[in-house]
Amino acid sequence: MDDQQNIPQQPQQPMPPYYYEEDTISLSDILLVLAKQLKLLIITPLALGFLTALYVLFMVSPTYVSSAKIMSSGGGSSTSQLQGLAAQFGVSVPGGSEGAQWVYPEIVKSRTLAKSVLSRKFDTEKYGPQKSLLQILTYGDEEPEVSLDTLVIFGTDALIGMIEIESQGSFYNLSVSTFEPQFAADLCAVLIQELDRHQREYKTEKVKETRLFIEGRIIDVQKELEEAEEALKDFVNRNRQIQGSPALLLEQQRLTREATVLTGVFTTLKQQLEMTKIEEVKESALVQVLDPPEAPLYRDKPKRKLSVLLSLILGFGMAIVVAFVKEYASNSDEEEKGKLREITELTKNNILDLIPFRKKKSSHRG
Repeated sequence: MDDQQNIPQQPQQPMPPYYYEEDTISLSDILLVLAKQLKLLIITPLALGFLTALYVLFMVSPTYVSSAKIMSSGGGSSTSQLQGLAAQFGVSVPGGSEGAQWVYPEIVKSRTLAKSVLSRKFDTEKYGPQKSLLQILTYGDEEPEVSLDTLVIFGTDALIGMIEIESQGSFYNLSVSTFEPQFAADLCAVLIQELDRHQREYKTEKVKETRLFIEGRIIDVQKELEEAEEALKDFVNRNRQIQGSPALLLEQQRLTREATVLTGVFTTLKQQLEMTKIEEVKESALVQVLDPPEAPLYRDKPKRKLSVLLSLILGFGMAIVVAFVKEYASNSDEEEKGKLREITELTKNNILDLIPFRKKKSSHRG
């Protein structure tokens, strides 16, 4: 026991730390991969940019936008007139100033207004002079293959899709997009004309209804006034000595007051009738054009420079991904390379299966 206690204790050696080998990628590794695939990084963006340029130049039809600023010139009564016009088109408009801010957009993009514009004729470079808007938007130079009702539905939907209108304070900005600049300006002007015509027709109809109502009231009030005056006349003839009778004095005052009130009502109705007749024949425009539509100098779509720039950026990004995938594949073992080949094959087959005619062809072979 004593000998064991006298044996000197060896100092305990610290356990060596475990070092884990980590795969780290330095900046030089990244630059090396990019340098190896420099040709790919240059060719891919240029090829994609070139194809995009060809597509926007020859495949995509240009779009031109013509705009106009309009507002109602009906004064304080314009809101109620617009609300009634919207109700005529089947649009429910809330009362107050909030409803007036979106009455125009709902009317301009209504099917009723669109159908009234389809019959108007326009001059275009593509289809020639004096072609109806329905023909321009549907069958063009070809013979129509569907019924007129179907063409009207297609044309109406196409026209509504070409119109944009938004409220900007007290006025509205109306925009029309078409395939030719002058056609866009002409169509925008016609839309404003049709909007004004529909509003004036509605106003004339409501003024006529008001006139007929006032004329009927004048007949009734005139009859009541004649009866009141006759009653007052008979009372005075029967009661020439009423100074000593308070009851007779009160009755005379009541009859006089009734005749006076009816006289005032009759006079007011006659004045309103004359004002309504003047308003009924007035032909002033109810849609005020602040900035008339003009033919745009430049196309709105497609934006060629932006499209090519985005395609270059996208192509460069795709090239970087492909470069690193190729580098990974070249440094992988056989098992990893097999997996990559299988992934590539599956991806290619799935993409090709999306092509309809390939499916039919494959089924015929089977």
